[in-house]
Parts: sequence; structure tokens; C-alpha cells
Amino acid sequence: MIEVHDLAKSFTLHNQGGAVIPVMAGAALTVAPGECVGLVGRSGAGKSTLMRMVYGNYLAGSGSLIVAGVDVATASPREIIALRRHTLGYVSQFLRVVPRVPTLEVVAEPLLALGTPADEARNRAADLLRRLNIPERLWTLSPTTFSGGEQQRVNIARGFAHAYPALLLDEPTASLDAANREVVLTLIEEAKARGAAILGIFHDEAARARVCDRLVDVTGFTPRLAA
Repeated sequence: MIEVHDLAKSFTLHNQGGAVIPVMAGAALTVAPGECVGLVGRSGAGKSTLMRMVYGNYLAGSGSLIVAGVDVATASPREIIALRRHTLGYVSQFLRVVPRVPTLEVVAEPLLALGTPADEARNRAADLLRRLNIPERLWTLSPTTFSGGEQQRVNIARGFAHAYPALLLDEPTASLDAANREVVLTLIEEAKARGAAILGIFHDEAARARVCDRLVDVTGFTPRLAA
């Protein structure tokens, strides 16, 4: 479902005379349907950079990055938008939404964008918000007014609203209490059981041990010049 082959990335510092900083070279991994692969490595080794390349936020310098048959490294913006809508979900550490949109609509939006009937989409959103312990009195408010932990749980609900065949998870249990951490880990296990391919960053070692089938150390993808 996710295949990375000989992937490389560098950044050009235009405000420093165009200096080129290589940050990744020779990256390779696969994630099969129903499998969760965890990215590990020292801080700054490139875990988040690799995730952002998979999602198409960063353009790869070279190599291939196949998600459900689409090479994100060479895909057009239209193809990447379609991939994100139908196939590839991403739960980041930060919630980015349009202000004043109610929480229930924020969570239902991925389903509504696919043409899911409004009642069905909102029922799914409501179920996830209940599971993640977001009080119903908050559903009509914008999540931009919520605490950091509440925003994180809304972000998780939104990311799991549609049954994406592939999921990227960036620290999904960070800063959660024990009850909500358990809910999130159960959601991940349910996604694996239905066949989702999951690539994630988990600094919580116990969470990583529970849901990850394999670990990939991205330190081995760091170019010598970037060390």
C-alpha cells in the first residue's frame, strides 16, 4: 500500500546564499495493508520530513513514493488532492481548521467531501466525538476555542472519520490522559483490523510496542553531509 524507494530530500536556504542542505538519502520502506510501521530515530533524523513527503507536503528530490499505486513524488496536485480525499489520511499534532466551523462539521467534513449523506456523516462524527470524550455541548462550537488536548482529540476524530486505506499518524497519543490514550490505540487497532496501512511516529514506547508491527530507524537515511 505504501512503498518508498531510494527517496532523497534536500532543502535550499535562499536566505543564506542558496546553500543546499541534504537531509535524507536512500530512504526505503514498505507498509502492507493491515500493518503499522513506526518511524524511530534521533531528533532531527527526518521522521517528520519523511511523513510530509509521503503526504505530498514536501516534494521529494528523487526516488519514488507509491501510495495505492500513485507516485506522490511525481503526481500532479490534482492527483494528490484525490489521493488525500479517498485514500490517504493524516493525523498531525496540530488542528488546522476554518474558524467558526462547528466541531461536528469539522469531523464530518472528510465524509461530506466524499458525498456521504449528511446524516450518516454527522452520526459517524458524533460517535467518534463521544468515544474521544468531547462533551456534546461543545459540538456546536469551533474547536479553535478548545484546549490543546481537546483539539488533538478533534483532530484524531477527523482523521478516523473516513475509513482511509492508508493512514499517517504523527504522535497521536501525545499529551493524552490514560482514558483517551486507550481510545486512540483502540481506533488504531480497529483500522489495522479492517486492512489500513499505517505509518506513524510514536514517542510513547508502550503505545509503539502495542500497535506497531515493525520499526524503521530513519537515522540510516541521513546523508553524511547532514550529520
